[in-house]
Amino acid sequence: MDARNGIGGTLTGLDLRAEIDRLRKERNAVILAHYYQRPEIQDLADFVGDSLDLSRKAQATDADVIAFCGVRFMAETAKILSPQKTVILPDMDAGCSLEDSCPPEDFAAFRAAHPDHIALTYINCSAAVKGLSDVIVTSSSAEKILSQLPADQKIIFGPDRNLGGYLARKTGRDLLLWPGVCIVHEAFSETELLKLKAQYPDAPIAAHPECPAVILDHADYVGSTSGILDYARTTPAQTLIVATEPHIIHQMEKAMPDKHFIGAPGADGNCNCNICPYMALNTMEKLYIALRDLTPRIEIDEDLRLRAKKSLDAMLAMAGGTVGQGDLGPARVTGD
Repeated sequence: MDARNGIGGTLTGLDLRAEIDRLRKERNAVILAHYYQRPEIQDLADFVGDSLDLSRKAQATDADVIAFCGVRFMAETAKILSPQKTVILPDMDAGCSLEDSCPPEDFAAFRAAHPDHIALTYINCSAAVKGLSDVIVTSSSAEKILSQLPADQKIIFGPDRNLGGYLARKTGRDLLLWPGVCIVHEAFSETELLKLKAQYPDAPIAAHPECPAVILDHADYVGSTSGILDYARTTPAQTLIVATEPHIIHQMEKAMPDKHFIGAPGADGNCNCNICPYMALNTMEKLYIALRDLTPRIEIDEDLRLRAKKSLDAMLAMAGGTVGQGDLGPARVTGD
């Protein structure tokens, strides 16, 4: 009997949490969730983390199935690192504006026009763009990896111009930036942030480096989602303004129930516009169906997987991961 009321519809008569737990055991599955997922998904996941944390978990797990509650490029990363495992994504439409901003054929042409540059590429990109890159970075590993590259090495950084601009300002490196942005972090309003800061003058601002410079200039701390969470734990402040996707506040409130966390506002004066519409596509119902049917399933051509894995191996090695160093020469520039 099919418990589904239409594709993606509600499920009746089921304890979804219990059914997901049952299927997790039957499938020998691990559930990975990003900090930007709905609270109910974070609460049932085996691991919750940022892109780098989850990349490492995907590589290390001995599960047969990886249920990736995040967006498509994250699930692709898991499949690239663990090709023998079944990787499912609750909603295959869970994409990323940064990935969309960087079509592989355009990136290939850009690389070909700058043959003396290596490509240091943010993980928020497609498998095809990873295959055209030399080293992948995350927001938590980018500065560490950049510091290991020769000072005279010419570098393309994409697809996030805000993260690239932040790194260039902080390190003094001259980076050739791809012009992509995250629609979530672009939505923060400097005017509304200053109004909120006036209401809470003692509250520090913690911001993700995907934010525009006008937001980062007001931040007391700039870092990845895991870094922001650590900062929330260590700051003596009892109120914190958080300039990233607001679902991370769920983890903060669980870990620090005595503190007050406020999502930075968008142009409308609240943070609703800063909820990632792609992350929001994953639901408990879709996760249950994905585990039940083992679909939607991530599949990647083996030649592309090996090229993409080379840039991910370099990231994990340079960031303190568990794999060997790759050749850090310019990647082969081809179309896919």
